[in-house]
Amino acid sequence: MKQLNAALLQIAPMKSLEENLEKGLESCRKARDMGADIALFPEMWSCGYRIYDRPREEWIREAIPADGAFAEAFREAAASLRMAIGVTLLEACETGPKNSLLLFDRNGQKVLSYAKVHTCDFDEERALTPGDDFYVADLDTAAGVVKVGAMICYDREFPESARILMLKGAEIVLTPNACPMEINRLSQLRGRAYENMMGIATCNYPAGVPDCNGHSSAFDGVAYLPELPDSRDTCVLEAGEEEGIYLASFDLEQMRKYRETEVHGNAFRRPRTYGLLVSEERRPPFIRPTWRP
Repeated sequence: MKQLNAALLQIAPMKSLEENLEKGLESCRKARDMGADIALFPEMWSCGYRIYDRPREEWIREAIPADGAFAEAFREAAASLRMAIGVTLLEACETGPKNSLLLFDRNGQKVLSYAKVHTCDFDEERALTPGDDFYVADLDTAAGVVKVGAMICYDREFPESARILMLKGAEIVLTPNACPMEINRLSQLRGRAYENMMGIATCNYPAGVPDCNGHSSAFDGVAYLPELPDSRDTCVLEAGEEEGIYLASFDLEQMRKYRETEVHGNAFRRPRTYGLLVSEERRPPFIRPTWRP
């Protein structure tokens, strides 16, 4: 069986970049000891997503380069541990910092760099520079090459995020998070996995971190199996609220066979009817943002 083990690092941030680096590296080592093929951090780990309880100018100064010492330490860790690492950071950018994820493979190669497309422009995240596309990378693992994409927190609220990743071939989508994961948000992730026949691994901060409650999760999207009379639960793992490292296993062979035989995803789409989806027009009664065109 080809199996991908994803460690969801549901850990609380410390008070400084240096402390987060140290705790993050130690968590990666623990994840490898647990048999992880990939370790995933919650959203904006470099600063612990601390952007709401202090002046904007202060947290903006904490943005760091994507090729700096912080990222380099995780690149080296990925190579030495022979494990992929998806680390998150407040990335320095000339137009304003980005909410980013960097994915290093088990050889220490950076295979994916993704900036959150759907920044929360209704709040403090409007100071961020949004990403401009969704990307899929070939990730070298012990189970072979796996096509991996990413979305971050609020991206989850838009079905287009997961759909474009599916169309680009993503088998597993890494989803760093920093918000309360309650029934509706968990249902979104379940739905994204089901309708696109792909795995989604989400890592959140534990309870005790402001506006977070744990419940990191993994869904494999496999709803029907020939040997089962009814649909199956696609939830591979749902953590509790406590801090910890939670290991989710994806059966890649089962997921790939399912994609070849089931009717969801790209099987019977009718793109010619979807033109309005790419229109820039904003129609009432929905909110009209005033800070971006």
